[in-house]
Amino acid sequence: MTSADAATSIRMNRDGINIHSEDGFAGMRAAGRLAAEILDDIGPHVVPGVTTAELDQIVLDQITAAGATSATIGYKGYQHATCISINHVVCHGIPGPKVLREGDILNIDVTVIVDGWYGDNSRMYWAGRVPRKAERLIQITHDSLMQGIAQVKPGNTFGDIGHAIQRFAEAQRCSVVRDFCGHGLGRQFHSAPNVLHYGRAGSGPVLEPGMFFTIEPMINLGRPETKILADEWTAVTKDRSLTAQYEHSIGVTEEGCEIFTLSPANIYAPQFTR
Repeated sequence: MTSADAATSIRMNRDGINIHSEDGFAGMRAAGRLAAEILDDIGPHVVPGVTTAELDQIVLDQITAAGATSATIGYKGYQHATCISINHVVCHGIPGPKVLREGDILNIDVTVIVDGWYGDNSRMYWAGRVPRKAERLIQITHDSLMQGIAQVKPGNTFGDIGHAIQRFAEAQRCSVVRDFCGHGLGRQFHSAPNVLHYGRAGSGPVLEPGMFFTIEPMINLGRPETKILADEWTAVTKDRSLTAQYEHSIGVTEEGCEIFTLSPANIYAPQFTR
């Protein structure tokens, strides 16, 4: 093995989770930064009257201009550069002719491939002014994600992440979706482990430096149950309650973690104006 090969090595631990070298961190920084930049730039376009197809095209144009690739176009037959999930749509909303209305809230989820590395990032947006209950849900969802990220350090477990998210969200009288989870990534879109957003502290695999994965809690104002629509992609809340989601791509370091998808413009956290 050459020194270059060693620098890009990936090994699998006893739980079947990939452990990446320092070179992997460099690759994930580039992919994560592009995904975050795209979500920074899409914000001003999220206004009443725009269609989700128009938003999707803006994102695709940015990916193409950057010389990157959309991870979702062609993935299991999916044909769009984003998932755009509005109001009671939990995840995997398909862009199309839907026109945003005043007060709509939406999650935009983007995954890009840069030099073989996957950057996966989503955040919440809103069209015009939204009700206080929607603002509250968005803030709770963002804070739930950050509660989970605070548990990411060597020696903790994946159960610690899920427990922190569940405890925080349920204390705010919200529910955590259990039908979807975060996932490992790196040079693959989805790999081990499944990152649950609920659970028991101390359970699950132990976190090790070099693990890459997403944390992406979906939080509902109502009950946690979901259903899949006839298009076989779109997931909605069964009780049609509002839902929100935030997602970061994370790498475990020797001291804690690195968030690969931090907003370069520092606009990741909710910023409401009235």
